[in-house]
Amino acid sequence: MELSSLSPLPLCYPKPSSSSTVSFLPFSDRTRAYFGYSVRKRATLRNSCNSKSELAGAGTPDASYSLSEVKLSSKVRGVCFYAVTAMAAISLIGFMIVAHPFVLLFDRYRRKAQHFVAKLWAAATVAPFFKIEYEGLENLPSHDAPAVYVSNHQSFLDIYTLLTLGRSFKFISKTAIFLFPIIGWAMSMMGTIPLKRMDSRSQLECLKRCMDLIGNGASVFFFPEGTRSKDGKLGDFKKGAFSVAAKTRVPIVPITLIGTGGIMPAGMEGVVNSGSVKVIIHKPIKETDPEILRQIARNTILDTLKLRC
Repeated sequence: MELSSLSPLPLCYPKPSSSSTVSFLPFSDRTRAYFGYSVRKRATLRNSCNSKSELAGAGTPDASYSLSEVKLSSKVRGVCFYAVTAMAAISLIGFMIVAHPFVLLFDRYRRKAQHFVAKLWAAATVAPFFKIEYEGLENLPSHDAPAVYVSNHQSFLDIYTLLTLGRSFKFISKTAIFLFPIIGWAMSMMGTIPLKRMDSRSQLECLKRCMDLIGNGASVFFFPEGTRSKDGKLGDFKKGAFSVAAKTRVPIVPITLIGTGGIMPAGMEGVVNSGSVKVIIHKPIKETDPEILRQIARNTILDTLKLRC
C-alpha cells in the first residue's frame, strides 16, 4: 500500500549478439549495429502489443530499460515535472498551514480543506504534461459518505491522478515519506496513514486507524496490490482493504487507472513520457464477506483493463 493499468510489454529485451546484428544490417561498426538493434527492438515492442494477457498498466514500458535509452525529451519533461510540482507545493503549503488549526477544530477526520488544496496542487502539476479523462463520476459516493476506495497501482503518478478527483480519502504511505519537507508536512495535515512495511504491529495499527476514520465519516484509499506493478500485470489483491470494508459495512469503490504507467513507469521516476490517462470509477460494491469483495473488485478492474487496453 504505497503513496498507496494494451498488453504488457516484455520484461527484458536482450541485445543480440554481434553476428545477429551483422546479419540484420550490411555494416557492422558499433554505432550502426546498435541502430539495427534499436529498430529490431521497436518491432518487437509493436508485435508484443498484439498479445492478450492479464495486465495492470496501459502502455507500461520495458522495466529493463536504462535511463540512457530514454528519449531526451522524456528526461527534460521529467525535470520540468518536478520543478512544477515543487513550485506548486511551495506556493500552496502556506494555505494548509494557516487552515490546519481550524481543520483540527471543525473537521478533524475528513479534512476537506486540506484535500482541496491537495487537489489544486495535483491538478496544477499534471496539467502541463498529460490530460486526464474521467468515466463513471456518477458512481462516486457523496463527499460525506464513508467508503473504501481501491485501485490498480502502476506509477508514482497514480497519487496525483487520484487527488484530482477531489475526494478526501486517506492514503496509506510508508513512514519514510513523512520525513520529506513540505510533502511530508502536507501528508500529515491531510491525515495520511503511516505504515511500516514488514511490521505486523504497524499493519494492525494501520487497519485499526482506517476503521476509526470510517467510523467518524472519513474514507480511506488502498492500493491492494501493495506496490506498483513493475511487469505490467495486475497483481494479487491483499485482503486488508476488504476486511476493513466488511467490518465497517461500507462499500468498496473500485477504480481502474489506465495510462499512468506508460507516462512514468515504475522505477523510472525521472522520466515523463507523452500520453494521456483515463480514470474509470466503477459502481460501489457492498458485501459482508471480505473474500467475495476482494474477488469482485479485482475482477472488475481486470476485466476493464482487458476490455479497454
